[in-house]
Amino acid sequence: MGSGWSSEEERQPLLGPALGPAPAAAWRSREAAAAALPAAAPGPGRVYGRRWLVLLLFSLLGFAQGLVWNTWGPIQNSARQAYGFSSWDIALLVLWGPIGFLPCFAFMWLLDKRGLRITVLLTSFLVVLGTGLRCIPIADLMLKRRLIHGGQLLNGLAGPTVMNAAPFLSTTWFSADERATATAIASMLSYLGGACAFLVGPLVVPAPNGTSPLFASENSRAHIKDRIETVLYAEFGVVCLLFSATLAYFPPRPPLPPSVAAASQRLSYRRSFCRLLSNLRFLMIALAYAIPLGVFAGWSGVLDLILTPVHVSQVDAGWIGFWSIVGGCVVGIAMARFADFIRGMLKLILLLLFSGATISSTWFTLTCLNSITHLPLTTVTLYASCILLGVFLNSSIPIFFELFVETVYPVPEGITCGVVTFLSNMFMGVLLFFLTFYHTGVLQ
Repeated sequence: MGSGWSSEEERQPLLGPALGPAPAAAWRSREAAAAALPAAAPGPGRVYGRRWLVLLLFSLLGFAQGLVWNTWGPIQNSARQAYGFSSWDIALLVLWGPIGFLPCFAFMWLLDKRGLRITVLLTSFLVVLGTGLRCIPIADLMLKRRLIHGGQLLNGLAGPTVMNAAPFLSTTWFSADERATATAIASMLSYLGGACAFLVGPLVVPAPNGTSPLFASENSRAHIKDRIETVLYAEFGVVCLLFSATLAYFPPRPPLPPSVAAASQRLSYRRSFCRLLSNLRFLMIALAYAIPLGVFAGWSGVLDLILTPVHVSQVDAGWIGFWSIVGGCVVGIAMARFADFIRGMLKLILLLLFSGATISSTWFTLTCLNSITHLPLTTVTLYASCILLGVFLNSSIPIFFELFVETVYPVPEGITCGVVTFLSNMFMGVLLFFLTFYHTGVLQ
């Protein structure tokens, strides 16, 4: 279905026959290649209703991890007054996310060798430990800031699992015509958590004096600090609840595999890396994902810091970030559901999404340079350009994930997505370092 919409070149397997038998149509590569293997399990497989509960638990963990990661960016003005954070501190709190991807390959090895349950339990425990560290009541602001940084680092260490394991989970539990949808839900919920931080933070935590006149009468330092700690305690409670649910019920795999691809043998950890990193075509597609998505993730994480010089309040910056990510999540899940039926249009969908992202980013840039372009800089133009940019870029994530895992079979899904998200976080880290040096005056 849908193969007539793609060219002959697009239907060719990305890594070629060296990775095992590859079908003529890349949109069925996992199922067709797995069925051609000598050890392939016969039969169509079986799906279980509990797969949706497993998907829900994993997605909520990703949601919580994204929420905790983006706690400080949307309320950076308030955090400065409450804890004495500098621009470097605010950027570093966001930067702990990509730094947490440095041991990414260890988590990929754990996922490949020990399966979902052990990996997800370790990940959720890291989030619990990180959020708990931020809630320790200490009067010394210097020590408090260090505990907050430590908590953000532990939460960042949970990032490799919530970002990489979605295709692995969808292959393990879902049939072939549900995999893209399951991958989209599991991967998009992490971004939705970051989006909710844009909403929760500015609405619960009042802005300091001079930014929001509405709260000018109550913007004492102690009051802002109390509100921030309310958010921290609430996040800690939610994470503990999720950890308890995961500990009580999160099976490593279904009793019977849902498809031939789920039951087939994959390449070893070492051979997978050799095949991926030695293939130029795969690396080119990985960079096409990593550069724009990594830069945008870092940019949105400090959106309040970026928009403050153009006199945008932290509440407005929060709403802009919220709707840009929420729109991307909704469109991304819809696109993935569409891709479950018409795989031959994956390339066309990505081209359309990236064309829209290019136009939106150009519009935003020219609007911010209004002293040169004389374009009107209004709340409406900022909202429209940022939201459209987030919609186009974020909705491409599940499409990319499905494209990667389909075309590099039989490389395990966790390893494939781990490589591309590691590259994405590298570019995010570079951008955050640049923004940090710029806002601290080093590059001015």
